[in-house]
Amino acid sequence: MATYTRISIDIEDRIATITLSDPERYNAMSLPMREECMNALHSLEDGGEADCVILTGDGPRAFSAGADVNELKERTVTSELSTKSGLRRELPRLLETMRLPTLACVNGHCLGAGLEIALACTLRIAARSARLGLPEINLGVIPGSGGTQRLTRMVGLGRAMAMVTLGEPISADEALVIGLVNAVHEDEELMDAGREICRKWQAKGPVSLMAARDAVLASPDADLTAGIEYERKLFALCLASGERDEGASAFLEKRTPDFRKT
Repeated sequence: MATYTRISIDIEDRIATITLSDPERYNAMSLPMREECMNALHSLEDGGEADCVILTGDGPRAFSAGADVNELKERTVTSELSTKSGLRRELPRLLETMRLPTLACVNGHCLGAGLEIALACTLRIAARSARLGLPEINLGVIPGSGGTQRLTRMVGLGRAMAMVTLGEPISADEALVIGLVNAVHEDEELMDAGREICRKWQAKGPVSLMAARDAVLASPDADLTAGIEYERKLFALCLASGERDEGASAFLEKRTPDFRKT
C-alpha cells in the first residue's frame, strides 16, 4: 500500500479506516490531503481487501475543520474554472458512488469541506462533542464542494438555508434531530459504534447494498415515475447477482445468509 503523509489507513476484519491526519491544523482539507484520500479510496475499491470504509479525524479536536485557508486565499476566478479545482468536487462524488459503502465517524469539529466530505458518505454518526457546520459565508464565499446541494437534500430547504447563510455550527444532538447524522454516541464509543455499522453492512449482499444506496441517492433528482423505473432496474440487477437466491434459501432454511460467497 502507498505511503501517505496527510492520512493513515488501517484495515482490520476487512473494515478500512481512513484517518485524516493533520491535527495541528485541525485536519484541514488541503489539496494534498484530498489527493491522498482519492488515491486511498481508489486503492481500497480496486484492491478487494475491504468491504466498507470508515472516515474519521486524527485526535479529539476535529474530523476536519474545513478547507486550508491559505489555499483559499490563493484561489482566483481562473483557478476555480481549471481542471485541478475539480478535485474538490470529485472526492465527495467518489465517496458517494464507489463500490464500498462509506461511514463518517465525526469527532470534534466537522466544518466546511470536512462536512462536505461527511455529507457524501453513505451514513454519518457523531461523537457527543462534535460540532457540524458550513461556515464559508464568514470568509466571504460559499461551500464549493457540493455542500449546499447535499445538505439541502438531506435536511430540507429551511434548515440548510439557516446553516449556509448564518454559518453557525450546530451540536451533534441538533444534527441528529434534523437528520444530518444518523446517530450520536459518547466520544469514547464512537469508533466501536462505527465498526458495528460496518459489520452490519458486511452481512448484506454487496450488489443489493450498492443498489439500495443508489436508489435512495437518485430519488431527489427524479420524478416519481422515473424513480420507480430506476428502482425496478436495480431490483432486477439484484436478481441477476444471485444474492436473492442465497437470501431466500437462507430464510427458508432458517439460517444466516452468506452473501459474500455468492
